[in-house]
Amino acid sequence: MKLIVRKSLMFCSSLYIATSFFGVVLFGNHILDDVLANFDGDLGIPYSSLLDDLIRVSYGLHLMLVFPIVFSSLRLNVDGLLFPYAIPIAFSEKRFFSMTVALMGFIFMGDNFIPSIWDAFRFTDATAAVCVGYIFPAAITLRDTNGIATKKDRLISWMMIFLAVSTSTVAVTSDIYGILTVDKGVIT
Repeated sequence: MKLIVRKSLMFCSSLYIATSFFGVVLFGNHILDDVLANFDGDLGIPYSSLLDDLIRVSYGLHLMLVFPIVFSSLRLNVDGLLFPYAIPIAFSEKRFFSMTVALMGFIFMGDNFIPSIWDAFRFTDATAAVCVGYIFPAAITLRDTNGIATKKDRLISWMMIFLAVSTSTVAVTSDIYGILTVDKGVIT
């Protein structure tokens, strides 16, 4: 399994590096944040529309091949979070099916109702960075099964969690306010 994962990561990394390198070579200073957006018009080369379609189809195939791997990991982790003491999800068809339907529904709703990927990134930045940097390490200290953490360590961990949740709440509230005011036309 390690070999398969290593080869998959190497392949995807080389694909991303090649895409960014050739995007810069082809478009220079005029490259857009979304590389695919550069392929909307005439590239000024022979068979430009064929190249545009070929790149879009290859990107779609890439997403079709990567999504099941990422989704399988997501389903396994969410199941472990929600049902930590249950039998493995691979042995429960009912739970496997219901978890798959629920997650796919959630992904579908997010895909249809989030106006831009940049809005999703703003919320991810406001929550994931705080969780990885502050909440998870503090939670590990609080869960100390070996009894190594002192009372001071636990107090500092609770303070870190409180400050991280407060900061994340302010950031998410600010992001929601920004989206709502832009949508209503208050901020242009």
